Amino acid sequence: MSSASRAVSPAAVRELLLANTEFALLDVREQGVHCQGHPFFACALPLSKLEMLVGDLLPRRSVPLVLLDGGGEGLAERAAARLADLGYTDISTLQGGAAAWKAAGGELFSGVNVPSKAFGEFVEHHYDTPRVPPQEIKRLIDQGEKLVILDSRPFEEYHRMNIPGGIDAPGAELVYRVHDLAPDPDTIVVVNCAGRTRSIIGCQSLRNAGIPNRVVALKDGTMGWELAGYQCERGSTVVAPAPGTSGETRARAAAERVARRFEVKFAMRDQVRDWQRDASRSLYLLDVRTKEEFERERIAGSCHAPGGQLIQATDEFVAVRGARIVCIDPARVRSVMTASWLNQMGWNEVYVLEPEGGNGFSGWALERGARNRVPAGFKSWRTVSANELVQRQQQGGVAVLDLSSSLRFRDRHIPGAWWAVRARLEQAREQFAAVRVLVLTSEDATLAHLAAPEAAALWPGAEVSVLEGGNANWFSLNLPIETGMENATTALDDVWYKPYDHVQDYEKHARAYLSWEVALVEQIKRDPAIRFRAYD
Repeated sequence: MSSASRAVSPAAVRELLLANTEFALLDVREQGVHCQGHPFFACALPLSKLEMLVGDLLPRRSVPLVLLDGGGEGLAERAAARLADLGYTDISTLQGGAAAWKAAGGELFSGVNVPSKAFGEFVEHHYDTPRVPPQEIKRLIDQGEKLVILDSRPFEEYHRMNIPGGIDAPGAELVYRVHDLAPDPDTIVVVNCAGRTRSIIGCQSLRNAGIPNRVVALKDGTMGWELAGYQCERGSTVVAPAPGTSGETRARAAAERVARRFEVKFAMRDQVRDWQRDASRSLYLLDVRTKEEFERERIAGSCHAPGGQLIQATDEFVAVRGARIVCIDPARVRSVMTASWLNQMGWNEVYVLEPEGGNGFSGWALERGARNRVPAGFKSWRTVSANELVQRQQQGGVAVLDLSSSLRFRDRHIPGAWWAVRARLEQAREQFAAVRVLVLTSEDATLAHLAAPEAAALWPGAEVSVLEGGNANWFSLNLPIETGMENATTALDDVWYKPYDHVQDYEKHARAYLSWEVALVEQIKRDPAIRFRAYD
Protein backbone atom coordinates (compact mmCIF):
# COMPACT_ATOMS: atom_id res chain seq x y z
CA MET A 1 0.00 0.00 0.00
CA SER A 2 1.09 3.53 -0.76
CA SER A 3 2.34 5.51 2.20
CA ALA A 4 -0.05 8.24 1.02
CA SER A 5 -3.06 6.42 2.49
CA ARG A 6 -4.31 4.22 5.29
CA ALA A 7 -7.04 1.55 5.26
CA VAL A 8 -10.35 2.05 7.07
CA SER A 9 -13.09 -0.49 7.68
CA PRO A 10 -16.65 -0.41 6.30
CA ALA A 11 -17.85 0.16 9.87
CA ALA A 12 -15.71 3.29 10.18
CA VAL A 13 -17.09 4.66 6.91
CA ARG A 14 -20.62 3.90 8.08
CA GLU A 15 -19.97 5.96 11.22
CA LEU A 16 -18.79 8.89 9.10
CA LEU A 17 -21.97 8.75 7.02
CA LEU A 18 -24.23 8.60 10.03
CA ALA A 19 -22.36 11.49 11.69
CA ASN A 20 -22.76 13.64 8.54
CA THR A 21 -19.26 15.09 9.01
CA GLU A 22 -17.26 16.57 6.15
CA PHE A 23 -15.67 13.83 4.07
CA ALA A 24 -15.85 12.39 0.56
CA LEU A 25 -16.43 8.75 -0.37
CA LEU A 26 -14.97 8.25 -3.84
CA ASP A 27 -15.23 5.29 -6.21
CA VAL A 28 -12.12 5.40 -8.41
CA ARG A 29 -13.22 2.67 -10.82
CA GLU A 30 -14.40 3.60 -14.32
CA GLN A 31 -17.93 4.98 -14.39
CA GLY A 32 -19.37 1.91 -16.09
CA VAL A 33 -17.92 -0.34 -13.37
CA HIS A 34 -19.07 2.07 -10.65
CA CYS A 35 -22.60 1.71 -12.00
CA GLN A 36 -22.51 -2.06 -11.51
CA GLY A 37 -22.63 -1.59 -7.73
CA HIS A 38 -21.41 0.98 -5.19
CA PRO A 39 -22.35 2.44 -1.79
CA PHE A 40 -25.15 5.00 -2.02
CA PHE A 41 -23.04 8.06 -1.24
CA ALA A 42 -19.97 7.06 -3.27
CA CYS A 43 -19.20 9.59 -6.00
CA ALA A 44 -17.53 8.42 -9.19
CA LEU A 45 -13.98 9.74 -9.56
CA PRO A 46 -12.47 7.42 -12.21
CA LEU A 47 -8.72 7.04 -11.91
CA SER A 48 -8.47 7.63 -15.66
CA LYS A 49 -9.88 11.16 -15.38
CA LEU A 50 -8.96 12.00 -11.80
CA GLU A 51 -6.95 15.15 -12.55
CA MET A 52 -9.71 16.50 -14.80
CA LEU A 53 -12.45 16.16 -12.17
CA VAL A 54 -10.82 16.53 -8.78
CA GLY A 55 -10.48 20.33 -8.65
CA ASP A 56 -14.22 20.97 -8.84
CA LEU A 57 -15.30 17.88 -6.90
CA LEU A 58 -12.85 18.37 -4.03
CA PRO A 59 -12.10 22.09 -3.63
CA ARG A 60 -10.40 21.71 -0.21
CA ARG A 61 -7.20 19.68 -0.26
CA SER A 62 -7.27 18.90 3.46
CA VAL A 63 -10.75 17.35 3.33
CA PRO A 64 -10.86 13.72 4.55
CA LEU A 65 -11.12 11.31 1.61
CA VAL A 66 -12.06 7.63 1.52
CA LEU A 67 -11.31 5.87 -1.77
CA LEU A 68 -12.72 2.56 -2.90
CA ASP A 69 -12.47 0.11 -5.76
CA GLY A 70 -14.00 -3.33 -6.21
CA GLY A 71 -11.65 -4.86 -3.65
CA GLY A 72 -8.08 -6.00 -4.10
CA GLU A 73 -7.66 -4.26 -7.47
CA GLY A 74 -5.04 -1.73 -6.42
CA LEU A 75 -6.95 1.12 -8.07
CA ALA A 76 -7.70 2.84 -4.77
CA GLU A 77 -4.03 2.79 -3.79
CA ARG A 78 -3.00 4.17 -7.19
CA ALA A 79 -5.56 6.95 -6.85
CA ALA A 80 -4.40 7.70 -3.30
CA ALA A 81 -0.81 8.15 -4.48
CA ARG A 82 -1.92 10.44 -7.30
CA LEU A 83 -4.08 12.55 -4.96
CA ALA A 84 -1.19 12.86 -2.53
CA ASP A 85 1.00 14.11 -5.37
CA LEU A 86 -1.67 16.75 -6.07
CA GLY A 87 -1.54 17.99 -2.48
CA TYR A 88 -4.43 16.15 -0.79
CA THR A 89 -3.39 15.34 2.75
CA ASP A 90 -6.07 13.20 4.44
CA ILE A 91 -6.49 10.06 2.34
CA SER A 92 -7.86 6.66 3.30
CA THR A 93 -8.89 3.60 1.32
CA LEU A 94 -11.89 1.40 2.09
CA GLN A 95 -10.41 -1.91 3.19
CA GLY A 96 -11.70 -4.61 0.85
CA GLY A 97 -13.52 -2.12 -1.36
CA ALA A 98 -17.09 -2.58 -2.55
CA ALA A 99 -16.94 -6.31 -1.92
CA ALA A 100 -16.13 -5.76 1.77
CA TRP A 101 -18.87 -3.12 2.04
CA LYS A 102 -21.41 -5.69 0.82
CA ALA A 103 -19.97 -8.44 3.02
CA ALA A 104 -20.38 -6.16 6.04
CA GLY A 105 -24.10 -5.79 5.30
CA GLY A 106 -23.92 -2.55 3.30
CA GLU A 107 -26.19 -1.95 0.35
CA LEU A 108 -24.67 -1.73 -3.13
CA PHE A 109 -26.64 0.38 -5.60
CA SER A 110 -26.41 -0.09 -9.34
CA GLY A 111 -26.85 2.70 -11.86
CA VAL A 112 -25.78 6.29 -12.27
CA ASN A 113 -26.52 9.38 -10.12
CA VAL A 114 -28.19 7.12 -7.57
CA PRO A 115 -28.83 9.70 -4.79
CA SER A 116 -30.67 11.97 -7.22
CA LYS A 117 -32.60 9.15 -8.88
CA ALA A 118 -33.68 7.71 -5.54
CA PHE A 119 -34.65 11.19 -4.36
CA GLY A 120 -36.91 11.62 -7.39
CA GLU A 121 -38.76 8.43 -6.52
CA PHE A 122 -39.03 9.58 -2.89
CA VAL A 123 -40.51 12.90 -4.04
CA GLU A 124 -43.11 11.22 -6.23
CA HIS A 125 -44.23 8.96 -3.39
CA HIS A 126 -44.22 11.63 -0.69
CA TYR A 127 -45.99 14.38 -2.63
CA ASP A 128 -48.05 12.09 -4.84
CA THR A 129 -46.72 13.97 -7.85
CA PRO A 130 -49.27 13.52 -10.63
CA ARG A 131 -48.02 11.45 -13.57
CA VAL A 132 -49.98 10.84 -16.73
CA PRO A 133 -49.33 7.98 -19.18
CA PRO A 134 -48.27 8.75 -22.75
CA GLN A 135 -51.61 7.58 -24.10
CA GLU A 136 -53.45 10.27 -22.15
CA ILE A 137 -51.07 13.01 -23.29
CA LYS A 138 -51.42 11.85 -26.89
CA ARG A 139 -55.20 12.00 -26.54
CA LEU A 140 -55.04 15.56 -25.19
CA ILE A 141 -52.79 16.60 -28.09
CA ASP A 142 -55.06 14.98 -30.68
CA GLN A 143 -58.14 16.62 -29.19
CA GLY A 144 -56.51 20.05 -29.32
CA GLU A 145 -56.61 20.63 -25.58
CA LYS A 146 -54.84 23.69 -24.23
CA LEU A 147 -51.52 22.36 -23.02
CA VAL A 148 -47.83 23.18 -23.12
CA ILE A 149 -45.16 20.48 -23.02
CA LEU A 150 -41.98 21.52 -21.21
CA ASP A 151 -38.87 19.37 -21.57
CA SER A 152 -36.81 19.67 -18.40
CA ARG A 153 -33.52 18.38 -19.87
CA PRO A 154 -30.47 20.31 -21.14
CA PHE A 155 -30.69 21.42 -24.76
CA GLU A 156 -28.36 18.69 -26.06
CA GLU A 157 -30.65 15.95 -24.76
CA TYR A 158 -33.80 17.77 -25.90
CA HIS A 159 -32.30 18.32 -29.35
CA ARG A 160 -31.60 14.59 -29.66
CA MET A 161 -35.26 13.66 -29.19
CA ASN A 162 -38.33 15.28 -27.67
CA ILE A 163 -42.07 14.87 -27.37
CA PRO A 164 -43.71 16.49 -30.45
CA GLY A 165 -44.36 20.16 -29.75
CA GLY A 166 -42.19 20.19 -26.64
CA ILE A 167 -40.28 23.29 -25.52
CA ASP A 168 -36.91 23.05 -23.84
CA ALA A 169 -37.00 24.50 -20.30
CA PRO A 170 -34.33 22.72 -18.25
CA GLY A 171 -34.90 22.03 -14.57
CA ALA A 172 -34.66 25.19 -12.51
CA GLU A 173 -35.66 27.28 -15.55
CA LEU A 174 -39.22 25.95 -15.30
CA VAL A 175 -40.43 28.21 -12.50
CA TYR A 176 -38.46 31.11 -14.00
CA ARG A 177 -39.96 30.84 -17.51
CA VAL A 178 -43.32 29.09 -17.21
CA HIS A 179 -45.45 32.16 -16.52
CA ASP A 180 -45.05 33.57 -20.03
CA LEU A 181 -45.42 30.12 -21.62
CA ALA A 182 -48.68 29.27 -19.86
CA PRO A 183 -50.29 32.57 -18.81
CA ASP A 184 -53.79 31.07 -19.00
CA PRO A 185 -54.58 29.04 -15.84
CA ASP A 186 -56.66 26.69 -17.99
CA THR A 187 -53.56 25.54 -19.88
CA ILE A 188 -52.31 22.13 -18.78
CA VAL A 189 -48.54 22.03 -18.19
CA VAL A 190 -46.85 18.71 -19.01
CA VAL A 191 -43.26 18.19 -17.83
CA ASN A 192 -41.10 15.47 -19.33
CA CYS A 193 -37.53 14.21 -19.39
CA ALA A 194 -36.01 11.04 -20.85
CA GLY A 195 -37.18 8.84 -17.98
CA ARG A 196 -38.56 9.80 -14.59
CA THR A 197 -36.43 11.95 -12.27
CA ARG A 198 -36.44 15.31 -14.02
CA SER A 199 -40.11 14.89 -14.98
CA ILE A 200 -40.99 14.35 -11.32
CA ILE A 201 -38.78 17.11 -9.92
CA GLY A 202 -39.84 19.56 -12.65
CA CYS A 203 -43.53 18.89 -12.17
CA GLN A 204 -43.27 19.11 -8.40
CA SER A 205 -41.23 22.34 -8.68
CA LEU A 206 -44.13 24.02 -10.46
CA ARG A 207 -46.59 22.64 -7.94
CA ASN A 208 -44.40 23.81 -5.04
CA ALA A 209 -44.26 27.24 -6.67
CA GLY A 210 -48.04 27.39 -6.61
CA ILE A 211 -48.77 28.14 -10.26
CA PRO A 212 -52.54 28.00 -10.89
CA ASN A 213 -52.33 25.57 -13.82
CA ARG A 214 -52.82 21.84 -13.67
CA VAL A 215 -49.29 20.39 -13.82
CA VAL A 216 -48.49 16.76 -14.59
CA ALA A 217 -45.39 14.69 -15.26
CA LEU A 218 -45.27 12.55 -18.39
CA LYS A 219 -44.92 9.03 -16.99
CA ASP A 220 -41.54 7.59 -18.01
CA GLY A 221 -40.67 10.52 -20.29
CA THR A 222 -39.51 10.07 -23.87
CA MET A 223 -38.72 6.40 -23.14
CA GLY A 224 -42.32 5.82 -22.10
CA TRP A 225 -43.53 7.75 -25.15
CA GLU A 226 -41.57 5.52 -27.52
CA LEU A 227 -42.42 2.33 -25.63
CA ALA A 228 -46.08 3.28 -26.11
CA GLY A 229 -45.50 3.23 -29.87
CA TYR A 230 -45.30 6.98 -30.50
CA GLN A 231 -42.58 8.85 -32.38
CA CYS A 232 -40.33 11.52 -30.91
CA GLU A 233 -39.21 14.60 -32.79
CA ARG A 234 -35.49 14.90 -33.45
CA GLY A 235 -33.40 18.01 -33.98
CA SER A 236 -35.85 20.45 -32.36
CA THR A 237 -34.52 23.87 -31.34
CA VAL A 238 -37.48 25.47 -29.54
CA VAL A 239 -36.17 26.92 -26.29
CA ALA A 240 -38.26 28.66 -23.64
CA PRO A 241 -37.52 32.39 -23.84
CA ALA A 242 -36.33 34.43 -20.88
CA PRO A 243 -39.29 35.85 -18.96
CA GLY A 244 -40.68 39.28 -19.61
CA THR A 245 -41.19 41.82 -16.85
CA SER A 246 -44.53 40.37 -15.73
CA GLY A 247 -43.30 36.79 -15.96
CA GLU A 248 -40.21 37.52 -13.92
CA THR A 249 -42.25 39.31 -11.26
CA ARG A 250 -44.51 36.28 -10.93
CA ALA A 251 -41.50 33.97 -10.87
CA ARG A 252 -39.87 35.93 -8.04
CA ALA A 253 -43.08 35.81 -6.02
CA ALA A 254 -43.30 32.06 -6.55
CA ALA A 255 -39.70 31.63 -5.44
CA GLU A 256 -40.39 33.60 -2.26
CA ARG A 257 -43.22 31.21 -1.42
CA VAL A 258 -40.92 28.25 -1.98
CA ALA A 259 -38.16 29.81 0.13
CA ARG A 260 -40.50 30.19 3.09
CA ARG A 261 -41.96 26.70 2.84
CA PHE A 262 -38.66 24.87 2.43
CA GLU A 263 -36.61 26.97 4.85
CA VAL A 264 -34.15 28.26 2.25
CA LYS A 265 -31.24 30.15 3.80
CA PHE A 266 -29.59 33.25 2.32
CA ALA A 267 -26.06 34.64 2.57
CA MET A 268 -24.60 38.06 1.80
CA ARG A 269 -21.34 38.67 -0.07
CA ASP A 270 -19.24 39.34 3.04
CA GLN A 271 -20.39 36.11 4.68
CA VAL A 272 -19.48 34.07 1.60
CA ARG A 273 -16.09 35.77 1.42
CA ASP A 274 -15.47 34.73 5.03
CA TRP A 275 -16.30 31.15 4.05
CA GLN A 276 -13.85 31.36 1.17
CA ARG A 277 -11.11 32.14 3.67
CA ASP A 278 -12.11 29.30 6.00
CA ALA A 279 -9.53 26.58 5.35
CA SER A 280 -11.32 24.16 7.69
CA ARG A 281 -14.46 23.78 5.57
CA SER A 282 -15.26 22.90 1.96
CA LEU A 283 -17.18 25.47 -0.08
CA TYR A 284 -18.92 25.07 -3.42
CA LEU A 285 -19.89 28.22 -5.35
CA LEU A 286 -22.40 26.88 -7.88
CA ASP A 287 -23.86 29.13 -10.56
CA VAL A 288 -27.21 27.57 -11.43
CA ARG A 289 -28.10 29.71 -14.45
CA THR A 290 -27.86 28.80 -18.12
CA LYS A 291 -24.52 28.25 -19.80
CA GLU A 292 -24.97 31.43 -21.84
CA GLU A 293 -25.53 33.55 -18.74
CA PHE A 294 -22.64 31.89 -16.92
CA GLU A 295 -20.23 32.59 -19.76
CA ARG A 296 -21.48 36.14 -20.21
CA GLU A 297 -20.48 37.07 -16.64
CA ARG A 298 -19.91 35.15 -13.44
CA ILE A 299 -18.23 35.34 -10.05
CA ALA A 300 -14.58 34.37 -10.35
CA GLY A 301 -13.98 30.84 -9.16
CA SER A 302 -17.60 29.73 -9.39
CA CYS A 303 -18.57 26.54 -11.20
CA HIS A 304 -21.42 26.09 -13.64
CA ALA A 305 -24.04 23.73 -12.21
CA PRO A 306 -27.37 24.42 -13.98
CA GLY A 307 -30.08 23.91 -11.39
CA GLY A 308 -31.92 21.03 -12.99
CA GLN A 309 -28.75 19.05 -13.63
CA LEU A 310 -27.43 19.76 -10.13
CA ILE A 311 -30.49 18.03 -8.67
CA GLN A 312 -30.45 15.32 -11.36
CA ALA A 313 -26.76 14.49 -10.79
CA THR A 314 -25.71 16.01 -7.46
CA ASP A 315 -22.85 13.53 -7.11
CA GLU A 316 -21.23 14.93 -10.28
CA PHE A 317 -20.99 18.43 -8.79
CA VAL A 318 -20.60 18.01 -5.01
CA ALA A 319 -18.53 15.14 -3.58
CA VAL A 320 -17.98 16.32 0.01
CA ARG A 321 -20.69 15.32 2.46
CA GLY A 322 -21.40 18.12 4.95
CA ALA A 323 -19.88 20.86 2.78
CA ARG A 324 -21.21 24.38 2.39
CA ILE A 325 -23.03 25.04 -0.88
CA VAL A 326 -23.85 28.51 -2.22
CA CYS A 327 -26.27 28.72 -5.16
CA ILE A 328 -25.84 31.74 -7.43
CA ASP A 329 -28.46 33.46 -9.60
CA PRO A 330 -28.96 37.24 -9.58
CA ALA A 331 -32.68 36.73 -10.29
CA ARG A 332 -32.85 34.46 -7.18
CA VAL A 333 -35.54 32.25 -8.73
CA ARG A 334 -33.34 29.42 -9.95
CA SER A 335 -31.08 29.55 -6.91
CA VAL A 336 -34.04 29.36 -4.53
CA MET A 337 -35.61 26.45 -6.39
CA THR A 338 -32.30 24.58 -6.45
CA ALA A 339 -31.61 25.25 -2.77
CA SER A 340 -35.10 24.09 -1.83
CA TRP A 341 -34.42 20.70 -3.43
CA LEU A 342 -30.96 20.35 -1.91
CA ASN A 343 -32.53 20.99 1.50
CA GLN A 344 -34.97 18.17 0.86
CA MET A 345 -32.17 15.88 -0.30
CA GLY A 346 -30.66 16.20 3.17
CA TRP A 347 -27.91 18.80 2.67
CA ASN A 348 -27.63 20.94 5.81
CA GLU A 349 -25.67 24.01 4.74
CA VAL A 350 -27.14 25.27 1.50
CA TYR A 351 -27.43 29.01 0.88
CA VAL A 352 -28.68 31.35 -1.81
CA LEU A 353 -26.35 34.25 -2.51
CA GLU A 354 -28.19 37.51 -2.06
CA PRO A 355 -27.62 39.64 -5.19
CA GLU A 356 -26.12 43.05 -4.60
CA GLY A 357 -25.77 45.98 -6.99
CA GLY A 358 -27.21 46.51 -10.46
CA ASN A 359 -26.02 43.23 -11.96
CA GLY A 360 -26.23 41.23 -8.74
CA PHE A 361 -22.46 40.77 -8.63
CA SER A 362 -21.37 44.09 -7.16
CA GLY A 363 -18.09 43.88 -5.30
CA TRP A 364 -17.09 40.49 -6.75
CA ALA A 365 -14.17 39.76 -9.06
CA LEU A 366 -15.74 38.59 -12.32
CA GLU A 367 -14.85 36.24 -15.14
CA ARG A 368 -16.23 36.03 -18.66
CA GLY A 369 -16.14 33.53 -21.48
CA ALA A 370 -15.81 29.77 -21.50
CA ARG A 371 -14.35 28.29 -18.33
CA ASN A 372 -11.14 26.53 -19.26
CA ARG A 373 -9.89 24.86 -16.12
CA VAL A 374 -6.39 23.39 -16.39
CA PRO A 375 -6.39 19.89 -14.84
CA ALA A 376 -4.48 19.48 -11.60
CA GLY A 377 -0.84 18.64 -12.23
CA PHE A 378 -1.19 19.09 -16.01
CA LYS A 379 2.01 19.08 -18.07
CA SER A 380 2.14 19.26 -21.84
CA TRP A 381 3.75 16.42 -23.79
CA ARG A 382 5.30 16.66 -27.22
CA THR A 383 2.72 16.76 -30.02
CA VAL A 384 2.31 15.72 -33.62
CA SER A 385 0.03 17.58 -36.04
CA ALA A 386 -2.87 15.92 -37.82
CA ASN A 387 -1.12 16.28 -41.17
CA GLU A 388 2.05 14.71 -39.78
CA LEU A 389 0.02 11.80 -38.44
CA VAL A 390 -1.58 11.26 -41.85
CA GLN A 391 1.87 11.07 -43.42
CA ARG A 392 3.16 8.69 -40.76
CA GLN A 393 0.16 6.43 -41.18
CA GLN A 394 0.82 6.28 -44.91
CA GLN A 395 4.41 5.28 -44.21
CA GLY A 396 3.28 2.63 -41.72
CA GLY A 397 4.67 1.58 -38.37
CA VAL A 398 2.61 3.95 -36.22
CA ALA A 399 -0.07 3.02 -33.66
CA VAL A 400 -2.82 5.44 -32.61
CA LEU A 401 -4.32 4.96 -29.16
CA ASP A 402 -7.62 6.78 -28.51
CA LEU A 403 -8.47 7.47 -24.86
CA SER A 404 -11.87 9.09 -25.42
CA SER A 405 -14.99 7.34 -24.17
CA SER A 406 -16.06 4.11 -25.84
CA LEU A 407 -19.28 5.81 -26.94
CA ARG A 408 -17.42 8.59 -28.72
CA PHE A 409 -14.95 6.13 -30.23
CA ARG A 410 -17.81 3.98 -31.52
CA ASP A 411 -19.39 7.03 -33.11
CA ARG A 412 -16.23 8.11 -34.98
CA HIS A 413 -12.47 7.84 -34.68
CA ILE A 414 -9.22 8.09 -36.62
CA PRO A 415 -8.87 5.22 -39.11
CA GLY A 416 -6.89 2.35 -37.64
CA ALA A 417 -6.95 3.74 -34.10
CA TRP A 418 -7.25 1.48 -31.09
CA TRP A 419 -9.51 2.33 -28.17
CA ALA A 420 -8.11 2.18 -24.63
CA VAL A 421 -8.76 3.24 -21.06
CA ARG A 422 -6.01 5.25 -19.42
CA ALA A 423 -6.09 3.26 -16.17
CA ARG A 424 -5.71 0.04 -18.20
CA LEU A 425 -2.86 0.94 -20.51
CA GLU A 426 -1.19 -2.34 -19.55
CA GLN A 427 -3.96 -4.15 -21.42
CA ALA A 428 -3.40 -1.97 -24.47
CA ARG A 429 0.30 -2.78 -24.39
CA GLU A 430 -0.55 -6.45 -24.77
CA GLN A 431 -2.11 -5.67 -28.16
CA PHE A 432 1.00 -4.07 -29.67
CA ALA A 433 3.95 -4.31 -27.32
CA ALA A 434 6.58 -3.89 -30.05
CA VAL A 435 5.28 -0.63 -31.53
CA ARG A 436 8.02 1.97 -32.12
CA VAL A 437 5.83 5.04 -32.76
CA LEU A 438 2.79 5.63 -30.55
CA VAL A 439 0.40 8.57 -30.91
CA LEU A 440 -2.12 9.22 -28.14
CA THR A 441 -5.34 11.10 -28.71
CA SER A 442 -8.51 11.93 -26.80
CA GLU A 443 -11.48 14.24 -27.21
CA ASP A 444 -9.50 17.49 -26.94
CA ALA A 445 -6.04 15.96 -26.22
CA THR A 446 -6.11 16.87 -22.50
CA LEU A 447 -6.46 13.28 -21.34
CA ALA A 448 -3.83 12.18 -23.86
CA HIS A 449 -1.31 14.65 -22.40
CA LEU A 450 -2.02 13.34 -18.89
CA ALA A 451 -1.54 9.74 -20.02
CA ALA A 452 1.60 10.29 -22.12
CA PRO A 453 4.19 9.84 -19.32
CA GLU A 454 2.49 6.60 -18.30
CA ALA A 455 2.51 5.35 -21.90
CA ALA A 456 6.17 6.27 -22.27
CA ALA A 457 6.98 4.15 -19.21
CA LEU A 458 5.03 1.20 -20.61
CA TRP A 459 6.55 1.46 -24.09
CA PRO A 460 10.25 2.14 -23.28
CA GLY A 461 12.19 3.06 -26.37
CA ALA A 462 9.07 3.98 -28.35
CA GLU A 463 8.45 7.49 -29.65
CA VAL A 464 5.35 8.62 -27.77
CA SER A 465 3.54 11.78 -28.81
CA VAL A 466 0.10 13.38 -28.52
CA LEU A 467 -2.11 14.37 -31.45
CA GLU A 468 -2.25 18.16 -31.44
CA GLY A 469 -5.81 19.26 -30.62
CA GLY A 470 -6.95 15.67 -30.25
CA ASN A 471 -9.92 14.19 -32.04
CA ALA A 472 -11.72 17.54 -32.15
CA ASN A 473 -8.99 18.97 -34.37
CA TRP A 474 -8.89 15.88 -36.59
CA PHE A 475 -12.66 16.03 -37.15
CA SER A 476 -12.62 19.79 -37.78
CA LEU A 477 -10.17 19.23 -40.65
CA ASN A 478 -12.61 16.78 -42.27
CA LEU A 479 -10.00 14.05 -42.33
CA PRO A 480 -11.08 10.42 -42.83
CA ILE A 481 -12.91 8.67 -39.99
CA GLU A 482 -14.02 5.19 -39.04
CA THR A 483 -16.84 3.95 -36.80
CA GLY A 484 -17.36 0.88 -34.65
CA MET A 485 -15.54 -0.88 -31.83
CA GLU A 486 -13.43 -3.47 -33.64
CA ASN A 487 -10.17 -2.20 -32.12
CA ALA A 488 -11.00 -2.24 -28.41
CA THR A 489 -8.19 -3.11 -25.99
CA THR A 490 -10.39 -3.58 -22.91
CA ALA A 491 -13.97 -4.11 -21.77
CA LEU A 492 -16.57 -1.53 -22.79
CA ASP A 493 -17.34 -0.51 -19.21
CA ASP A 494 -15.68 2.88 -19.04
CA VAL A 495 -18.95 4.85 -19.05
CA TRP A 496 -22.61 4.20 -18.34
CA TYR A 497 -24.63 3.46 -21.45
CA LYS A 498 -28.06 5.09 -21.49
CA PRO A 499 -30.82 2.88 -22.89
CA TYR A 500 -30.70 4.68 -26.23
CA ASP A 501 -26.92 4.25 -26.40
CA HIS A 502 -27.37 0.53 -26.91
CA VAL A 503 -27.27 -0.47 -30.56
CA GLN A 504 -29.60 -3.41 -30.00
CA ASP A 505 -32.58 -4.15 -27.72
CA TYR A 506 -33.45 -0.54 -26.94
CA GLU A 507 -36.85 -1.51 -25.60
CA LYS A 508 -35.37 -4.10 -23.23
CA HIS A 509 -32.84 -1.61 -21.87
CA ALA A 510 -35.44 1.16 -21.55
CA ARG A 511 -37.84 -1.05 -19.61
CA ALA A 512 -35.04 -2.29 -17.35
CA TYR A 513 -33.91 1.27 -16.65
CA LEU A 514 -37.41 2.47 -15.75
CA SER A 515 -37.93 -0.54 -13.48
CA TRP A 516 -34.60 0.17 -11.79
CA GLU A 517 -35.62 3.76 -11.04
CA VAL A 518 -38.93 2.70 -9.51
CA ALA A 519 -37.27 0.03 -7.35
CA LEU A 520 -34.89 2.53 -5.72
CA VAL A 521 -37.56 3.84 -3.37
CA GLU A 522 -37.67 0.44 -1.65
CA GLN A 523 -33.92 -0.16 -1.68
CA ILE A 524 -33.08 3.10 0.10
CA LYS A 525 -35.20 1.99 3.06
CA ARG A 526 -32.51 -0.59 3.82
CA ASP A 527 -29.75 2.01 4.30
CA PRO A 528 -30.07 4.01 7.56
CA ALA A 529 -27.61 6.68 6.38
CA ILE A 530 -30.05 7.91 3.71
CA ARG A 531 -32.03 10.80 5.16
CA PHE A 532 -34.25 12.71 2.76
CA ARG A 533 -36.36 15.47 4.28
CA ALA A 534 -40.10 15.83 3.89
CA TYR A 535 -41.78 19.23 4.17
CA ASP A 536 -45.56 19.41 4.55
